Amino acid sequence: MASQKQGGCSSGFLAEFKSFATEAIHVGQDPEQWKSMAVVPPISLSTTFKQHGPGDHAGFEYSRSGNPTRNCLEKAVAALDGAKHCVALASGLAATMTITHLLKSGDGIVCMNDVYGGTNRYFRKVAMELGLDVSFADCTKLELLKAALKSNTKLVWIETPTNPTMKVVDIKACAAIAHEHSKNTIVVVDNTFMSAYFQRPLALGADMCMYSATKYMNGHSDVVMGLISVSREDLYERLKFFQNALGAVPSPFDCYMCNRGLKTLHLRMKQHFSNALAAAKFLEADPRVERVIFPGLPSHPQHELVKRQCTGCPGMISFYIKGKLEHATAFLKGLKLFTLAESLGGYESLAEHPAIMTHASVPENERAELGISDTLIRLSVGLEDEQDIIQDLDQALAAAVRPLSLRYTHTHTHKSFHAC
Repeated sequence: MASQKQGGCSSGFLAEFKSFATEAIHVGQDPEQWKSMAVVPPISLSTTFKQHGPGDHAGFEYSRSGNPTRNCLEKAVAALDGAKHCVALASGLAATMTITHLLKSGDGIVCMNDVYGGTNRYFRKVAMELGLDVSFADCTKLELLKAALKSNTKLVWIETPTNPTMKVVDIKACAAIAHEHSKNTIVVVDNTFMSAYFQRPLALGADMCMYSATKYMNGHSDVVMGLISVSREDLYERLKFFQNALGAVPSPFDCYMCNRGLKTLHLRMKQHFSNALAAAKFLEADPRVERVIFPGLPSHPQHELVKRQCTGCPGMISFYIKGKLEHATAFLKGLKLFTLAESLGGYESLAEHPAIMTHASVPENERAELGISDTLIRLSVGLEDEQDIIQDLDQALAAAVRPLSLRYTHTHTHKSFHAC
């Protein structure tokens, strides 16, 4: 499994994980595992597999229990996370559900208060109704995490950076606090935003690393999938059991597609970072923008923490446009290159309004407390040409803020900002 190179790069982030690209391309992909010696793992669509005798199989019995194509993907993801094992599920929320099945009624969960809307909804509307004791805390403040831990706390759920306000959680510190409270407390990190390329939660003390692989890990907006990486054998055995017993498994075709996406993960993430950094700098300097939240900017309150625990930043930017809801709406409708749509992490640039779209299920008072206001906009910066991205943001801002008499014409040439 890949280790991390020593020393940081010129931007001050951690250096990239050693042999990451090599492992993404080769781990789990051995041609020798196929009689045909296929270089690219085939899509195994068969639902069942012939046995040599009753109970004597060649590694696979029934495709829900195990599938050759899924096996290739799980091996590759485990290597990229620096983990021993990976379990692939049908979606990110299927991964969340599978993890919570490790608990029983009455057990406690402490969840970061600013998380993906679907995670918030699942914990409030499903997990709580099944008898789990779920509480929410701002885990960026370690004293609040300590105060939230109770005698029945069995799981701590961290998302970093958070969705959509880009708060950064100190994984190592939170894991230490949770494990000091009880060595049996399971620390889970939702690593969807960072991907395996930019952050390795298990190396920082987490027990599990999970993803909505629908986003950066697949990276092409054509697969819905979840992933869980783990090194503890006891947790893996339970997760593997639930993968089969609950049956929320991805199709072989989706596994093939995600496995294919991993091969360019390192290239894609570098370009996402470069484009997002340029876009964030443009927005931060623009008087039509109230505030920009991007962990790769020195202005981010936890920028130094990001540099200590990550190798870079993804293409996710949140910002507050000056004005009201009508101006945020006008901006989003005025975009031409960016697509107004939910989700993130694909090669195409997307924009959305969290309060109305991805986080509409979060109670209004909590949205206000978290800063998910009517003027907050979330961008997933894609892989298009940098100048085209900035030009689209510029023209949409110009159209949106005219009612505010904040006309602003850019006469300077935008320079390229390259990430580490």
